[in-house]
Amino acid sequence: MEVENTSSSLPVKPNFQPLKAHEISSGQVQFRKVPVPPHRYTPLKKAWMEIYTPIYDQMKIDIRMNLKGRKVELKTRPDTPDISNLQKCADFVHAFMLGFDVCDAVSLLRLDELYVESFEIKDVKTLRGEHLSRAIGRLSGKGGKTKFAIENSTRTRIVIADTKIHILGSFANIKIARDSLCSLILGSPAGKVYSKLRAVTARLAERF
Repeated sequence: MEVENTSSSLPVKPNFQPLKAHEISSGQVQFRKVPVPPHRYTPLKKAWMEIYTPIYDQMKIDIRMNLKGRKVELKTRPDTPDISNLQKCADFVHAFMLGFDVCDAVSLLRLDELYVESFEIKDVKTLRGEHLSRAIGRLSGKGGKTKFAIENSTRTRIVIADTKIHILGSFANIKIARDSLCSLILGSPAGKVYSKLRAVTARLAERF
């Protein structure tokens, strides 16, 4: 029994162009506002052109600093190619406000699978006084050695701001970095954390 070839009778698959940002929102302008903490005001002024250029030129998003409200304001333009660009730019500016360098935070504009996770030392263990200071010291290590080792092994970027910790990276890498930092907070010596980190990253490298 012959099977009739119906492929020729199928309708041609339509090829729609992606909608631009202003077309999705019925021509309405979309806004985002990112507050500027007092201690990031001076760094923002110094790095303004490094932040402004990729957002305005590459992502096609309008950006301005609201001096009165102490906020960075972002909005879509008629030529914004994708509505998701607005949120990416807001995430990029927010990452800078958390303390990440512009060269690290800008990766949020270029890669979709990156994000920032934040937690506090007290979320892991309640520490006070000298115990808290020692825990922060263990996280950084002498001259930042421990922090750099975790960053390089897990391909993440870490900011330790007083008792808050911010990690920038992919989901899997953030989890490994967070587990290492939690071990240090709970009192594990750096050497033990390094050896565990080596084993985990070796396993991760095999998987890919």
